[in-house]
Amino acid sequence: MVLDKLGDKFKEILSKIARSIFVDDKLINELIKEIQRALLTADVNVNLVSELTKSIKERALKEKTKLDQRTHLINIVYEELTKFLGDEKSELEIVKKNPFKIMMVGVYGSGKTTSIAKIANYYKKRGYKIATLGLDVHRPAAIDQLEQLCNKIKVDCFTNRKEKNPIKIYNEFKDKYIKYDLLIIDTAGRDSLDKELVKEIKELNQEIKPDEKILVISADIGQAAQELAKCFHENCGVTSVIVSKLDGTARAGGALTGTAATGAKIKFIGTGEKIDDLETFNPKGFVSRLLGMGDLESLLEKAKEVIDEEKVGDIKERLTSGEFNLNDLYEQMIAMKKMGPLNKIMEMIPGFSGLKLPKDALQVQEGKLKRWGYIIDSCTKKERNDPELIDSKRAERIAKGSGTTVSEVRELLKQYRMAKKMMKMMKGKDPEKMLKKGRIPFGLN
Repeated sequence: MVLDKLGDKFKEILSKIARSIFVDDKLINELIKEIQRALLTADVNVNLVSELTKSIKERALKEKTKLDQRTHLINIVYEELTKFLGDEKSELEIVKKNPFKIMMVGVYGSGKTTSIAKIANYYKKRGYKIATLGLDVHRPAAIDQLEQLCNKIKVDCFTNRKEKNPIKIYNEFKDKYIKYDLLIIDTAGRDSLDKELVKEIKELNQEIKPDEKILVISADIGQAAQELAKCFHENCGVTSVIVSKLDGTARAGGALTGTAATGAKIKFIGTGEKIDDLETFNPKGFVSRLLGMGDLESLLEKAKEVIDEEKVGDIKERLTSGEFNLNDLYEQMIAMKKMGPLNKIMEMIPGFSGLKLPKDALQVQEGKLKRWGYIIDSCTKKERNDPELIDSKRAERIAKGSGTTVSEVRELLKQYRMAKKMMKMMKGKDPEKMLKKGRIPFGLN
């Protein structure tokens, strides 16, 4: 999961609110200290932490509401964290220019070249004709890496290993760019932003005149993100940001908040090493997932990449209806498997994201999908539509018919009942508005 430790800490904080008998000054002060500790541990700048917690405290003490006080306090934390990370979703606007040029910048090791392949793959799936251009002439492996990644996703890549002047390489292929909707340009990185790199970035910016200048910044960089982002912005005018390597790091707060120095919005986040591990950054959905409330919008966006539009709508209806049977459960699990590892998908589902399931349990689930399919195929139509009919005798018959064990049949039924319970909690609910309607997503209200 993205930001596992920080997410767990915030879930603990909100659970503490949910368990409280009443909200008073003492509880608010304790929560403020815990929020400060969690954010500082995640490398968020101390001044930003102070501003955020000040806003939360002022609202908690002054605002009057018709909601339950606990629910209102949770809602304040959600709203202020969302505002803290940019508030509204900001997407990259690709204008038809043949080509629309994106220049990628960042220091060595930030994941810049991998991010280029991820963006190329992302827009290729959306119908754009993509090409990449390798202008990192200083790192020998950079061109090899870019070419290998582009071959993997079947995207054209322009490079010249013999030429050491990046501007000459750019101009060499100039007459070919017109065939493409989008040209993504890799530039040199360094261990730090030194004078040579600054000079080269400035010259490339003046020559290429890119439509977007995207800074790739690694989640594990900490508070150095602010100074680095500021320096890049001063020398090429950063317009967008990608935060890479967000998977698993507990100290990504510096990167997520430090990029504010550019005034540019975070457009994408890298959530893993695979080409598909790229998400558009939606502060509301990100905070919702962080707090264990799921992120249905991101889930549906992933679904659109592997399932047709009609089925996406069907999945949405089932996820929010609160009613489904064994066939629905199996179809959802298969659809989620196509969208990526179950542990990443489960955290996006409202209700499921708050469950404290062991990571190894989710990995085991993937191996069980085929056997669960056999079990469901061995059920009668009535049993599939109403799994509660399955008693001990029926379980024995189903196990024999499917070549499985009775314990596996019972395990599937247990999974079904747990899923059904979570779905009922979410029935008819908009995940973004669930707090405002007085629903605390921890089963504690």
